[in-house]
Amino acid sequence: MNREVLARAAALADTGEPFALATVVWRRAPSSGRAGSKALITPDGDVVGWLGGACAEPTVVRSALEALADGRPRLLFTGPADELDGHRRPGVTAVPMACESEGAMEIYIEPVLPDFELIAIGGSPAAQTMVRLAADLGWRATLVDEQATAVDGVEVVRSLEAWNPSPGRRAAVVVATQGHYDERALRVALASEAGYVGLVASRKRAATVLEYLRSEDVSDDALARVHAPAGMDLGSVEPNEIAVAVIAEIVALKSGGGLDGVTVAAPALATDPVCGMSVDTRSAQHVYEHEGTTFYFCAASCRKAFMAEKAGEAS
Repeated sequence: MNREVLARAAALADTGEPFALATVVWRRAPSSGRAGSKALITPDGDVVGWLGGACAEPTVVRSALEALADGRPRLLFTGPADELDGHRRPGVTAVPMACESEGAMEIYIEPVLPDFELIAIGGSPAAQTMVRLAADLGWRATLVDEQATAVDGVEVVRSLEAWNPSPGRRAAVVVATQGHYDERALRVALASEAGYVGLVASRKRAATVLEYLRSEDVSDDALARVHAPAGMDLGSVEPNEIAVAVIAEIVALKSGGGLDGVTVAAPALATDPVCGMSVDTRSAQHVYEHEGTTFYFCAASCRKAFMAEKAGEAS
């Protein structure tokens, strides 16, 4: 099973797709998980591999999606409620398992995220310096402009229309067209999910561009994403130094966690009304309809107890 998980992980890593890798690092019988067992969780909440039973898996999926969203690994303890205090320590998330099983596990969850990406739009010296600096930092770098010259180690896209604006949150898109097509480029940049969207321009020019887009029905929420003027304020500097200022601002945001993580699906989870455990509604085996509401249970015993309670209320 681990071989299948690792093969899938390698394939996703090769294509730059995010995932979380969960590994059982400790377990106590009768937990069905085994030390060293692994599972891969995608941003859609799909699972490849095996970590434990029906109670443990939804909890791991939820924690994995949280790790993908904030870009930070975590250690998860799942076990009886009376053992939680003994496992509480910095960096550990303790979740009570309220089912019949008396087993327990610690699971390390590591988000594996694509390389950070910088897309500079425009053929200006600032744009070309930005992508060079980004490549030196180990980021993926792309220069988008019809007149752009080749840059070593950097993908060059020859027109804005040829660029597919698909970067996720771990990306920065910087418009540095020097007024040639700022408005069009910024509209395309805002169509992406990039965590950073910047406009290299004077304050006056930046205000004019944003006001124009507002008049073209670009929402205030979208325009609020724009860093304009882009970059740290270094005063009056040369174009190459403007590029340094922009990269510095992006690095500062990255180091503060503002550009970590990826977009994840809302987990399809419900709470078992008897024991309080999370239940994956997509694969739940124990379901009960009552007065127009669907209830999901982690085990048949919880469903039976709930049905008995409702029957007692009705009698």
